[in-house]
Amino acid sequence: MPLVTTKKMFSDAYEGGYAIGAFNVNNMEIIQGIVEAAREERAPLILQVSAGARKYANSTYLKKLVEAALIESPELPIALHLDHGDTFELCKSVIEDGFTSVMIDGSHLPFEENILLTKQVVDFAHDRGVTVEAELGRLAGIEDAVSVDAEDATFTDPDQAAEFVERTGADSLAIAIGTSHGAYKFKGEPRLDIERLKKINQLLPGFPLVLHGASSVIPEFVEMNNQYGGEIPGAKGVPEELIREATRHGVCKVNIDSDLRLAMTGVIRREFAKNPSNFDPRVYLGPARTAIKEMVRHKIVNVLGNANKI
Repeated sequence: MPLVTTKKMFSDAYEGGYAIGAFNVNNMEIIQGIVEAAREERAPLILQVSAGARKYANSTYLKKLVEAALIESPELPIALHLDHGDTFELCKSVIEDGFTSVMIDGSHLPFEENILLTKQVVDFAHDRGVTVEAELGRLAGIEDAVSVDAEDATFTDPDQAAEFVERTGADSLAIAIGTSHGAYKFKGEPRLDIERLKKINQLLPGFPLVLHGASSVIPEFVEMNNQYGGEIPGAKGVPEELIREATRHGVCKVNIDSDLRLAMTGVIRREFAKNPSNFDPRVYLGPARTAIKEMVRHKIVNVLGNANKI
């Protein structure tokens, strides 16, 4: 099966009350772990590439690794998505390179300028059969090239969201309802503005919404990192029951990155601590790949609800 767009994925997810996992990829082991879990759980999948990943691994290498995954798992619907594209030129480049979905992030711009930029990308992408995710509202936090101070974060206005979608023609919309990028999402009690989400969903019936910064920063893996030499004090993510609740109100795509990083890094730290004489990457990257696989399996089965959907 060739790469697919997100259109049917999201339509099915909305009707079924579940979400598609959008997992950030940076190297071979991460891609292998994600795809193996999705294949075994029969779950449609979005593999997404950030600006940081393109800089680190080279877009061509990542795309070829994804193509290898398609050969190994031909029955699996996979969309290849650009995460946080910030210019028309970048979106145009990856579309021409074969990506089937792009995000244009104009959330830092004034409302009218965000509309103009998003519409430009939408017109180009739709002419080529590519779906477009946009963003309205700003998430706090730091991840790859995205950095937003807490005082600059703004929740998505429901009325603006409805106008934005109508005027841009975007296929999905990333909204800000309390999630944030990185491993330090909350200082106090974690919460999402579910009432705001419900209002947006009511104004945009049938339209797929997206949650960025939706890792749960599972304490087990924070503790593993700290136990074996890491320094990640006070990391706190989005409770998984809140993510599951959001999928019942129009959220069809959930971005997960920090949980993968924590699982992979924690296991590598553990392997080094237990076997300090080892210098064979296969010996520590193999268990790290398995940790990625089990993390993704957990998200698919227990959080996203999209197992056995293909």
